Amino acid sequence: MRSTVGAMAERLHLATRHRRILERLLREHLPGVEVWAYGSRVKGRSHDGSDLDLVLRGPGLEAIPMDRLGEFWEALTDSSIPFLVEARDWVRLPERFHRQIEREHVVLVNAQEKAP
Repeated sequence: MRSTVGAMAERLHLATRHRRILERLLREHLPGVEVWAYGSRVKGRSHDGSDLDLVLRGPGLEAIPMDRLGEFWEALTDSSIPFLVEARDWVRLPERFHRQIEREHVVLVNAQEKAP
């Protein structure tokens, strides 16, 4: 039986190899952070070069320290992912964006699941 997160992730327009790199970087640099994808790659309006929009939800929905975010962004830049990844901290987004993202997103990394 497939997990709910796995089934939802099938909606995400993202090559398996890029998803694996991204998940590894997230778990390495932002452990315990839940990650949601939203935007064109979830809505089915993307192409291979479309950016990937992510929202990072820290433990207890607390702000993620800027140094950890910086390390993650640097690792993304150094990775072989061939498109822009926009990662934003949930608590630093305006409330109106929360409602938009909550309506249509895919859980990329569930903070409750253990790394494989």
